[in-house]
Amino acid sequence: MKWVDDFRVPEEVRALADAVRAEADPAREYRFMEFCGGHTHVLSRWGLTGLLPDNVRMIHGPGCPVCVLPVGRIEMAAELALEKKAIVCTYADTLRVPAKKGRSLLAVKAEGGDVRPVYSPVDALKVARDNPDREVVFFAIGFETTTPPTAVALLRAKEEGLKNFTVLSSHVLTPPAMRHILTTAPERPDAPKLDGLVGPAHVSVVTGWGVYRPFAEEFHMPVVVAGFEPADMMLAIRMLVAQVNKGRAEVENEFTRAVTEEGNRTAQALTQKVFTLRDTFEWRGLGSVPHSALKLRDEWADFDAEKRFTLRERRIADHKDCACGAILRGEKSPGQCPLFGTVCTPAHPIGACMVSSEGACAAELRYAPRRQENTK
Repeated sequence: MKWVDDFRVPEEVRALADAVRAEADPAREYRFMEFCGGHTHVLSRWGLTGLLPDNVRMIHGPGCPVCVLPVGRIEMAAELALEKKAIVCTYADTLRVPAKKGRSLLAVKAEGGDVRPVYSPVDALKVARDNPDREVVFFAIGFETTTPPTAVALLRAKEEGLKNFTVLSSHVLTPPAMRHILTTAPERPDAPKLDGLVGPAHVSVVTGWGVYRPFAEEFHMPVVVAGFEPADMMLAIRMLVAQVNKGRAEVENEFTRAVTEEGNRTAQALTQKVFTLRDTFEWRGLGSVPHSALKLRDEWADFDAEKRFTLRERRIADHKDCACGAILRGEKSPGQCPLFGTVCTPAHPIGACMVSSEGACAAELRYAPRRQENTK
């Protein structure tokens, strides 16, 4: 537990917070976006925002893979289960994401659809082996971190000659979404002016920190890749403050114990062997983002659920009162949503940001009472 416990020492985290307060110029504002939902969770769980000075503000980004899953993709999975009579396997959080009229895949299961939670794509392969007379679809979601395991499952399915296994790919990519946030900001009146980005941890283990150079070079935007422990996060914030104070815009790597410049070349090669870029992809809260998601290569068409079942994605709007889209874009905080904590809770989510523990709304609702209690 060395690489966990050593980064959770309260005195060290408070010392880093003191350093941030000492170094932050009281005459200016600092606005940093943590792209990854894991960082949002860390900020809420450990009460780190309460240790920061008022002029250092953390803004939640669209980095929760469950949160950015558009309604249309969930409806495709529902169609597979109810109309095509396929066994649909996916990660547990995905089952609870609200789709059309608030219906989730759990509701689809209650309606008679065969929807099953799995821990990994390999588990879905076992379901296919155990049910040779049924079509089995793995509903694949996530960023660069979960894509290589999907590729491994497809390689195994091909080696074994499994004819009843396909993948509905909803894998998305981090840098295009980050670029979209920055390039569309001038078009969005409520978009916050960002002074720096906290680069994701697990994603960067795969991609390497080098992929963030364009943000520093083209947008003059400081980027610090950070780990998922409280000391990691506070140190990354201090590093961003230092860059802003000196007028620098560079990519720095706080998470040196896991992230390198080039990343995991083996994982990258697996992804490239099976997947290729989509021209565009609909993100919940962001809209259509060019070259931001992956589909199966043509030579893997036999394992592509979209092609085997002739699926068509439909654009379906979220609940009209849900502010999840604005929260994912950094334009609102969870407390500014009229549904937050009343009709929308983790037990009965209306918006996707309340589903996953990494969602901004779920994290805020779960940990805000604890922070308030600790300040009494």
